[in-house]
This record gives sequence, C-alpha cells and structure tokens, in this order.
Amino acid sequence: MDLDAKVLGLPAASGRWLFVILGLIMNVCLGAVYAYSIFLKPVRDAFPDVSAFQANLPFMVFLAFFAVLMFFGGRVMEKLGPRKLGVTGGVIVGLGWLLSGFAPNIWVLTLTYGVIAGSGVGLVYGCPVSMGAKWFPDKKGLAVGLMLAGFGGSALITGKIANALIPTVGLSSTFMSFGVAFGVILVVLSLPFRFPAAGWVPAGWRPPAGAAAAVDFAPGDMVKTGTYWGLFLCFIIGSIAGLMAIGISKPVGNEIIKISGETAATLVGVFAIFNALGRPLFGFLTDKITPRNAALLNLLLILVVSVIMIVAGEGDTRLYTVSFIGFWLCLGGWLAIAPTATAAFFGMKHYARNYGVVFFAYGLGAIVGGIISGQAKDVFGTYTYAFYPTAVLAAVGILLAAVLLKPPKKI
Repeated sequence: MDLDAKVLGLPAASGRWLFVILGLIMNVCLGAVYAYSIFLKPVRDAFPDVSAFQANLPFMVFLAFFAVLMFFGGRVMEKLGPRKLGVTGGVIVGLGWLLSGFAPNIWVLTLTYGVIAGSGVGLVYGCPVSMGAKWFPDKKGLAVGLMLAGFGGSALITGKIANALIPTVGLSSTFMSFGVAFGVILVVLSLPFRFPAAGWVPAGWRPPAGAAAAVDFAPGDMVKTGTYWGLFLCFIIGSIAGLMAIGISKPVGNEIIKISGETAATLVGVFAIFNALGRPLFGFLTDKITPRNAALLNLLLILVVSVIMIVAGEGDTRLYTVSFIGFWLCLGGWLAIAPTATAAFFGMKHYARNYGVVFFAYGLGAIVGGIISGQAKDVFGTYTYAFYPTAVLAAVGILLAAVLLKPPKKI
C-alpha cells in the first residue's frame, strides 16, 4: 500500500479531508429535493387542475427513484469508479432539473423532476459516501456524517434561494437555473474523485481489535432474518413520517398555523439544520446505546410530535416549529441509524449491497408518505389528518423495534 499517496497535491492523510468538503457541497445540490415544500404551492398554481396528491407526485417519485438507483449505482461504481459515475449522475441531475422548467403538466414534471433528476441523485449519492468510507477507515462515521450533513441541510440554502427566485423569475426559470447550477457543480466536483489503493490506511493506524463483525450476511441470508424485517419496517415508518413532513412543511405552516409564506420558508431552513444534525446525533446514539435503543428513541419522538400536530391549530407557531423540528431530526436520524445498524447486524463484507436492500425502505416511505399527506388534504381538506397515521405507525414501530431489533443468528 502507498502510505505516501497524494490527494489533490497534498499528503493523503490531510488531503483526503478535501474529499469531505467536496462531498458536502455535492450533497447540498443533491438534497435540494428537501426544499420541495417551497415549490409545492407554485406547482399547484402553475397546474391549477391537479389535486394535492398529484402535486406531490414529483417529490414522491424523485425519492423512490433515488432509492432504487442508489442500489444499482453501487454495483455500477465497482466498474466505473466514483469519478465517472459522479460525472454521469451529475449530468442526469442537471438535465432533470433543467427539463422541469419546460414541463407543460404535472405528469411531465413527474418524469423530469421525479424520474430523471431522482435517478441522477441516486447515482451520485453513493460516490462521496463510498469514498469517505474508503479514505477514512479510522474516522468513517465522522467523514460520511459530515458529507451527508450537506444533504440534510440542503433545504436551508436551496429553499431560501428558491423562495427568492420563484416570485422574481418564475417557477420555470427557477427549475432551469437550479438545473444548470447543479449540473456544473456536480460534474466539476466529481472530477478529482478516486478510491485509494487497495489496503491503504493512514500511516500508523491499525484497526482496533474486534472491530470486524463476527458474522457476515449476504443479502439473501439477511432478508431471511427477523432483524432485517424489523429494521426495514422501522426505517419505512421513520421515512413515511419524515418525508411526508418535509414535503408539506411550508403548506402546513401557511394553511393550518396561518403563518406567512416568508416565515414558513425561513422555518424550512431551520428544520433543515436539524435534519442535518440528526445524522451525527443518532449515529452517535446508535454506537453508544445500540441500534435498538436509538430506534426506540427516534420512533417515540415521532409519536410525540405527531400528537402535537394533531392538536396544533391557527397561531400555534411554537407547537408547529417544535413538531417539525422533530420530524426533520428523526428522518436525519434514520439515515444514520439504518446504515449503522446494517453494518452492526450484518457485517461489512456485503455492506454495500445489504444497505442497498435496506435503503428501499426510504423509497417506499416516500411513496406512502406522499399518499397519506395528499389524501388527507384531498379527502378531509386539511393536512392535520395526515398526522393520525404517523402517530399510529410510530406506535407500531416501537413494538417492532423492541421485539425484532437484536443481533441475528446466522441462517
């Protein structure tokens, strides 16, 4: 192994941190989907005949294709490497956002924004994460967590930009502007990407004794365990609640709490900060108190904030703020609990493929969460009824986590 490897002209031990910075910036672009609630009303205004459910379709489909393509992207990366896959995915992301500016109806927008941009994000997402894991065997959680904080906190930046651009230049031009910017940034920042030489570790570092998992599960064996289904179902529940809340954060503030559009947009940025913080926080808790207990804490918090939103009404700005901070925090938490639990329960040998299978829960959560919020608005006329299902599901998740989230036995 080459202990004298260089990264962007610097010794690898220090230069590798530049990859973290690049990955964080890229994730800000990739995570712009979390600002979709800013686009929701302009989309409904642009296509006045669509229902609340239909207006949310681009968001739901984006996240579903993100989950599916991330699974396949891991396999493609083994052949192409992170640079080529990052460039290819970056072009697709930019193209999807750009074409969304020309969408004549909600169905074309679902194709351009949901399918194309979502697929591109799925391809790019794993590139900085995989690089972080390989370049930081000594600080894997820290490096990956810092990169992914950009995804979680993206709405703070992209949401404010969108909220400023849409009234000024219009919805179509905003989509196109984001497309050009994201495409250029993702392609350029992917160019330095590369994996270290096989076996590379920082000089003087040795893996701690007992760090490797005692048992490694292949995906086929993993899905036969109760542990997998407990993790998968709890991840779905966390994703349903979190992604649903993210998709309707601004309209809930405007329509139920009756706060101004500008204030709601500002609060979405605040929520994004907590989504970013949820990743290192629950990553730390998962290591310290076990995946099971971290999951129980997360699901209990979802139950509490769901009940808060059931009772919140006009003028309850504090209740709304506390509740949505909780939803965004918990979703960020699941994006740390799920990968950490996958490694802890099923080992590192097949980790990339195993987590790809577990991550399908995120895509399913996006679809179900969108259906719940859309139907609540269309059938009952208010998003308040969307929080009854999340409360019930959180209670079910607490039972599942308590019973099933334990180290599995090899089949």
